Amino acid sequence: MVADAKAKSDISFAGTFASSAFAACFAEICTIPLDTAKVRLQLQKKAVAGEGLALPKYRGMLGTVATIAREEGLSALWKGIVPGLHRQCLFGGLRIGLYEPVKTYYVGSDFVGDVPLTKKILAALTTGALAITVANPTDLVKVRLQAEGKLPPGVPRRYTGALNAYSTIVRQEGVGALWTGLGPNIARNAIINAAELASYDQVKQTILKIPGFMDNVVTHLLSGLGAGFFAVCIGSPVDVVKSRMMGDSAYKSTLDCFIKTLKNDGPLAFYKGFIPNFGRLGSWNVIMFLTLEQAKKFVRSLESS
Repeated sequence: MVADAKAKSDISFAGTFASSAFAACFAEICTIPLDTAKVRLQLQKKAVAGEGLALPKYRGMLGTVATIAREEGLSALWKGIVPGLHRQCLFGGLRIGLYEPVKTYYVGSDFVGDVPLTKKILAALTTGALAITVANPTDLVKVRLQAEGKLPPGVPRRYTGALNAYSTIVRQEGVGALWTGLGPNIARNAIINAAELASYDQVKQTILKIPGFMDNVVTHLLSGLGAGFFAVCIGSPVDVVKSRMMGDSAYKSTLDCFIKTLKNDGPLAFYKGFIPNFGRLGSWNVIMFLTLEQAKKFVRSLESS
């Protein structure tokens, strides 16, 4: 994708946007059960002293997936898929589609040679922040739908679906509520976008300099795994804060959520759901980048014909 210098000009922005949105949506469909498990683990809080010694409801990635499937049915693992696809069409298309133009802007149109890693990081931070500012409402609805577990008999669900969630939030909380958690969400997605795109770009560029390696599926696979690992290591703390703020309106601000989480659950709480998060982001990046490379080849052939 991004390591090839020619790629800056041989495909239009519309083509890149469409390829990116398609690849991101396909990866979302494949991996959202792991994302649902991650959200449930992140929202699970420690039992407060005096409330007994009940074991946590969710334990580990596979345990959480099994518990959700057993109690709520297999379809519950795809909760939030509709706003998830809304999010990927906007966020995925914008953050990846704008990456090359923004990177070119930062280095200058006359730049020749390998783009410095700092410029790649800066470009990815910029596109991640811009894209999630537009897509935040879809992220909020996705998290709220995923956070709702099995309810007691007779208790109605908070939202009947994605569109109902959008309208209910606007009606009950105001339009501004759709941008709840925007601060940590910008931080999370700008950071994770930088970790994903810049690391994919850099790893792919490095691999292609090794004799015997070509711009093929193996290179894309290794680069995608590297992107997923860096993204989770760097982004987990802000991801936990974002999920808690969006899933629980009791927090007053990003700082309030951070302090309460640290005080009540300890520092390791910021890496809650790390394994499912890596399982999800690692596989998500591999699927997304492999699909993206093929989709761009297809669009490139259409545009050149």
